[in-house]
Amino acid sequence: MECRKLLKGSGPLVGMIMVQVISTGLQILSRVILTQGTFIFALMAYRHLLAALCIAPFAFFLERGNGTKLTLMVGVWVFLSSLSGITMGMGMFYYGLRDTTATYATNFLNLIPIVTFMFSIITRIEKLNLRTTKGKVRVAGTILCLAGALIISLYAGSVVISGSHHAHLPTLMIAKIVKPDWTRGTIILVASVLSYATWFIVQVKLLNAFPSKYWATMLTCISASIQTAVVGLCLDRRKTSWQLRWNLQLITIVYSGVLASAASFYLISWAVASRGPTYPAMFNPLSLIFVAIIEVLLLGEDLRTGSLLGMLAIIVGLYFFLWGSRKEKKIESPLPKSVKGEIQVMKSYEREGSQLSATVVPTTSPVSHSSDEQHDGL
Repeated sequence: MECRKLLKGSGPLVGMIMVQVISTGLQILSRVILTQGTFIFALMAYRHLLAALCIAPFAFFLERGNGTKLTLMVGVWVFLSSLSGITMGMGMFYYGLRDTTATYATNFLNLIPIVTFMFSIITRIEKLNLRTTKGKVRVAGTILCLAGALIISLYAGSVVISGSHHAHLPTLMIAKIVKPDWTRGTIILVASVLSYATWFIVQVKLLNAFPSKYWATMLTCISASIQTAVVGLCLDRRKTSWQLRWNLQLITIVYSGVLASAASFYLISWAVASRGPTYPAMFNPLSLIFVAIIEVLLLGEDLRTGSLLGMLAIIVGLYFFLWGSRKEKKIESPLPKSVKGEIQVMKSYEREGSQLSATVVPTTSPVSHSSDEQHDGL
């Protein structure tokens, strides 16, 4: 009996570690195939078509007959969601990942909750609450994360661990067709974070108009697949760019659609239902650590002082931010009705757990901006 209770209690912990392992695998696979010349928009089109197929059973069986109607306005928000979160957000992330390294790019993903929080302040969905200790801690965490990002971007430093002495998989060290461009990659990654943060704000509107999370996710993936296919065909119509073969690209597409989307969503939703909405986000730094280790051991990338210091600052800042978000007490204020409605939808978004974070964002999940309530969704 005690053993069963222990296993049941450790279930969310094991599940979140599995999510980070899956995320790590996705980052490494994506990095390898992108540097080998894989066409990014073809990768995204196939990935999200497969993701839609994986999520479809959840939509049809779990949300069948819930009375939610698909209107023109819902279609507009679905389009904007796929545009900001996938076509632009993920597209730019992949370009930034191709121009830098998986460790470097993953650091920026941990900034998404921070930038989303800043956007929420600007749009008045949230308040700073600097009069409370928790509010001050959350702001301090935000500043620390941004400082970490600046350190990573502006300071390389000396080599701490040389990857050339640890690479053990020569089959992955295939000649890179695309050469790195760190300046361009950094700018694109910053733009990707801004786009992802905008996407989270769009979710407030989408779930207000269409609260069925599985249907919203499936429709967003379908819309994203169409958008990326159209953009991709405008950029490159060569058959070789779109042709699927039995290679690492096909493995990455299946891996990302099945594991990084459907499986990760189930595990994240389960963890949030039992431990609350900030629980999954607490594990995000694990993927950063895993990616850094694997890049050194398998891909031969160097680990430098700047990356190490920036990584540490981002991890500490993220935990400060999550702790402040978790402990922030609800403060009643005479907000406009529209703003109150958006806050309520944001809480609903956290309770119900939009699948989009698992489907779209490579490693991060949305964090709670409310009080210590026990939520039952992502």
